[in-house]
Amino acid sequence: MKVSVKHIKGMHFQGEGSSKVVTNMDASVTAGGTGRGSSPTEILLMTIAGCSGMDIVTILEKMNVKFNRFETTVEGERASDHPRVFKDIELVYKFWGDSLAKEKLERAVQLSMEKYCSIANMIDKAANLTYSIEINP
Repeated sequence: MKVSVKHIKGMHFQGEGSSKVVTNMDASVTAGGTGRGSSPTEILLMTIAGCSGMDIVTILEKMNVKFNRFETTVEGERASDHPRVFKDIELVYKFWGDSLAKEKLERAVQLSMEKYCSIANMIDKAANLTYSIEINP
């Protein structure tokens, strides 16, 4: 796998992988950027949700579990001293649908987090990674 990241201006960078989709990265205005993209640390948190989310959708399809909506929120707490690594990261998987089987949702999330999601498994070696599930009607 190979990606390229090019400097645009100031703190604005654009990343591109083999998909040729451009991802904008920038610092917030208060941190000297222009706010034209997500920060690299925000993107890191998004990748955990995206990676595990793709696993979970695939696993639930195989289990014939139908949901109406699925979202994940991720909150990370960083160290106060540089290099300001993430100490704690918490994911909340939120599902909406009729008659969702909690045990199947839990199993799908567990399989992703413990076996399939390479991003979560890598981050778990550096930070305290936790997750929970919410079921909504």
